[in-house]
Amino acid sequence: MPLSRRGRGSRLAGSRAATSSLPRATALSPKHAQLLTRRRHCSEQVPPESEPQADFRSGKWLQEPATGDARDSRQALRARMSSKHRICSQEEVVIPYAYDSDSGSVDLELSNLETIKKGSSSIELTDLDIPDVPGLHCEPLSDSPRHMTQEDPLNEASVDKLIQSIQRGFNGELKGELEKLTFLGSLSSLSRALPYDETTESFIHSHIADIVHTLNVLVQEERPHSLSSPVRQGVFVTIADLSYQDVHLLSGSEDRAELFSLVIKSIITLPSVRTLTQIQEIMPNGTCNTECLYRQTFQAFSEMLQSLVVKDPYLENLDTIIKLPLRFQRLGHLVALMALLCGDPQEKVAEEAAESIHYLLHITLRLKYIIHDKKNQQSLKRALAKCREFLELYSSAAKCFYSCPFRIAQVFEGFLDSNELCQFIMTTFDTLKNLNHPCIQRSAGELLLTLAKNAESRFEKVPEIMGVICAQLSIISQPRVRQQIINTVSLFISRPKYTDIVLSFLLCHPVPYNRHLAEVWRMLAVELPSTTWILWRLLRKLQTCHNEPAQEKMAYVAVAATDALYEVFLGNRLRAATFRLFPQLLMTLLIQIHHSIGLTMSDVDIPSGLYTEQEVSSEVTPLCFAMQATKTLLLRTCCLQEFNIMEKNKGWALLGGKDCHLQGVFLLANALLERNQLLAQKVMYLLVPFLNRGNDKHKLTSAGFFVELLRSPVAKRLPSIYSVARFKDWLQDGNHLFRILSLRGLYNLVGHQEMREDIKSLLPYIVDSLRETDEKIVVSAIQILLQLVRTMDFTTLAAMMRTLFSLFGDVRPDVHRFSMTLFGAAIKSVKNPDKKSVEKQVLDSLVPLLLYSQDENDVVAEESRRVLTICTQFLKWKLPQEVYSKDPWYIKPTEAGTICRFF
Repeated sequence: MPLSRRGRGSRLAGSRAATSSLPRATALSPKHAQLLTRRRHCSEQVPPESEPQADFRSGKWLQEPATGDARDSRQALRARMSSKHRICSQEEVVIPYAYDSDSGSVDLELSNLETIKKGSSSIELTDLDIPDVPGLHCEPLSDSPRHMTQEDPLNEASVDKLIQSIQRGFNGELKGELEKLTFLGSLSSLSRALPYDETTESFIHSHIADIVHTLNVLVQEERPHSLSSPVRQGVFVTIADLSYQDVHLLSGSEDRAELFSLVIKSIITLPSVRTLTQIQEIMPNGTCNTECLYRQTFQAFSEMLQSLVVKDPYLENLDTIIKLPLRFQRLGHLVALMALLCGDPQEKVAEEAAESIHYLLHITLRLKYIIHDKKNQQSLKRALAKCREFLELYSSAAKCFYSCPFRIAQVFEGFLDSNELCQFIMTTFDTLKNLNHPCIQRSAGELLLTLAKNAESRFEKVPEIMGVICAQLSIISQPRVRQQIINTVSLFISRPKYTDIVLSFLLCHPVPYNRHLAEVWRMLAVELPSTTWILWRLLRKLQTCHNEPAQEKMAYVAVAATDALYEVFLGNRLRAATFRLFPQLLMTLLIQIHHSIGLTMSDVDIPSGLYTEQEVSSEVTPLCFAMQATKTLLLRTCCLQEFNIMEKNKGWALLGGKDCHLQGVFLLANALLERNQLLAQKVMYLLVPFLNRGNDKHKLTSAGFFVELLRSPVAKRLPSIYSVARFKDWLQDGNHLFRILSLRGLYNLVGHQEMREDIKSLLPYIVDSLRETDEKIVVSAIQILLQLVRTMDFTTLAAMMRTLFSLFGDVRPDVHRFSMTLFGAAIKSVKNPDKKSVEKQVLDSLVPLLLYSQDENDVVAEESRRVLTICTQFLKWKLPQEVYSKDPWYIKPTEAGTICRFF
C-alpha cells in the first residue's frame, strides 16, 4: 500500500524560500560567513544592478548581459529528458544574473566584507586582504537564481511509474543515451514530490546509496575530454533538484565525497569551447550545437554548486564545498606553463596565456585565502602584502606585467607551497628540452633564477631538482641559459639548509666529472659571505672520511670531493674563501695524498651502478686527483715559489711515495716557511688541534708538517703542552714514525733558547733512543743531544758516554760518525771535579778511535782522528804526528811502529 499523501503547503513554501537567488560565494572562513549572514538577515536588502559576467575559459561568450531566466535551459533539459529524446538547438542560451532580493540570501562580494574586517581581530585575515589584479578587469561572477514554478503535484500513478523507471536504472539497464536521460529525468521529476509524498520520501531516502552509485557510473562513462551529450548536464541538474529538497548526494559519506570529486574532475577536464567546436567540425556529431551544449553544461554545474550553498545558509560547510572545485593538484605546473607561454614570440599565444594567468591569479588568491591554516595566517598576510606590492608596482603597465614571465613568478611565488614550487621547477626544466625555441629556453632560465631567489628557503625536493638540472645541462647550448641554470644551483648550494643536500647529490657522479658538471663546480656564482661556508662544507665531506678508521676500501665521496675541490680551484670563483681556508685545504689534501698512495679505482668503494668497469680508466687513480688538487691550490693562492721548489726537488714524487711521503711533507713545509712565514704560521696554529684527530695517516701527515714548522720563531710562543708534552708521548709510541717525528720536532725546538729548559726534562727518553735499531731515530737523538750536551748533569752525561762507546763499531756510517762526534763533545763538557770519574772511559776509547782513523770511509776516519785528539787533550797527552797521516799503515810500517810504541 502506498503511503498516504500529506498536505504540501508548508513544504512548498519552504521549498520556494530555499530556492531564492544567490550570487557567487566569494571565499570566506565559516566564522566570517556566519557573522556576515546573520547581519544581513536582519538588514534591509537592496537589489544590485545586473553585472557583466567574466568567463574563465573563453573570455568572450559570457561577457554579454543576461536577459532571461535560468529556468529556460533547465526546463528545456527536463523536457528533453522526459520525452526521451535530445534536441540541442541553435538558439542563444541565456546566462541569467542574480538579484539579491531574498532576506535569506548570502552576498560575499568584496565591498560587503568591510564590516567583517572592522569587527575582526587585527591579525585575522579577511577577504579585503586579497589585492585586486590589474590588467584584464574581472567583474564578480553572479549566478542565476533558480525559480521553481509551482507545478501540479504528481498523482500516485505517476509516482509509481517514475519509481519503476528509476529502479530499472538501478538494475543496470542504462545502455544508451536515451535510457540515461530517462533515468535522470525520472529522478529529477520524482524529487518534486518529496515535500508532500511519503512514498517518494521513503523510496529516495532508502535508495541514496543506489542513486549515488548510479550517478557515479554515469559520470565515469562520459568521455573525460569531450562533450557530445547532455548526460553530464543532466547529472548536475538532478543533483541540484535533490539538493533543494534536502537530499544531499555530495556530502555526508565517503562514496558521496567520491562522487563530488568525480563531478568536479568531469567539468575541469573539459577543453575549451573553441577546441570542442573544432573537433565537431572535423568529426560532425549529429545536430548537437557544441557551443550551446557547452554553455548549458557549465550553467547546470554552476547551479548545482549554488544549490549546495543555498541549503547551508550559515556556510559551516563552505570549506568542503569550495576547496574541491578550486584546488589545483598541479598549480605549480600551471603557473610555470602559463608564465612561459606569456613570453612566447607568437603574439596570439602570449595574449591567451596572459589571459589565463589573469584568471589563474584570481582563482589562486581566493583558493589560498579559503584553505589557509590559521597557524600560518601571518605567512599568508605577508604573501598577500608582497603580491599587492608587486601588483601596484606593475599596475601602470599591466600588459608589461603579463608579458614578463619572471614578474609573474614573483607574484605567484608567495602562494605556492613546497610541493607546488617543485612542480614549477620541474615544469620549467622540462621546457628546456625545447631546442627549437631559444626564447622559451631563455624565459625558463629567468623563471628558475627568479623563483629560486624568492622562495629559496621553502623547497623540499631539492635532490629531485638537482637531478633534473644535471640531466638537462647536456642539452642546453645557450651560454646565458647555462649560466642561469648554474646560478640556480649556486643559490641552492649557498643556503645552509640545502648546502649539504646539493653537495651530496653532486658528489654522487662519476669522476673525473664530465664537462657539464665540471662547469657547475667551476662557475659557481655565490655571494662573498657564502663562499667560505660552501667551501668549508665541501672540505668537511673529505675530512669526515679521514676521521674514520682505515677501511679496506676508500670511500668514494673522498675521491669525488677531491676532484670537486680541484674543479673549484680551477674555476677560481671562490678565491677569497680559498685564501681564507688555505691551511685547512692544504693539510686535508696532503692527508688525502697519504691515504691515496698505491691505490687504484678498484680500491675505492664505488656506489653500485655509478659507472661500468669499462668507464674507469686505469690511468685514473685517487692519488692523481689529490695531487692535481694540491698543485692547483698552491697556484691559485700565489704559492708559486713553493710550487717551483717542489718541482725542482722532485717533491711531488716524494709526496706520492710509500716510504718517502714524510720527506715530501718536510720539503713543502720548509718551502712554505721559507717563502711565506705568515701563511706557515697560520698552518702551524691550525695543526695544534689537527694533531688530535683522525686515523694514523691523518696524524702522521699533520705531525710531519707541524714539526717542520717549529723552526719558526713563533713556535716558542706555543705552550709546552702542545709541543714538548706531545713529543714525550710520541717518544713512547709504538709506531717508530711518531718517534722519528718527535725527535725531529725536538731538534727544531731546541734551536729556540727559551725552549731548552722544557726539553731537558726529556733527556732520559732521548738518551734511550740511542739504543734504537732505526738509524733515523739514533741520528736524530744524537743531533738533539749535541745541542744539550753542555747543560747535562754528570750522571746523564756518563750514561750517554757509555751508550755512545757501544756505537763506535756500528755498521751504519752516520751512526758510527755521529756517535764519535757526540762522544768528543761529551768529553769537552765534563767539568773538572768529574774528570777523574770518566778517565777510564776515555782511555778505553783510544784504541777503537785509533783503529777507526784508518776506516775506508774518509769521513769516519777524519772524525775518528778529531775525537782522538780531544781524548788525548783530555788526558794531557801529545800524539805523534804519524797518527794524523792519511796514508794506510800497511804501506808505511815505520809510522805504524812509532804509533804503537807511543801507546
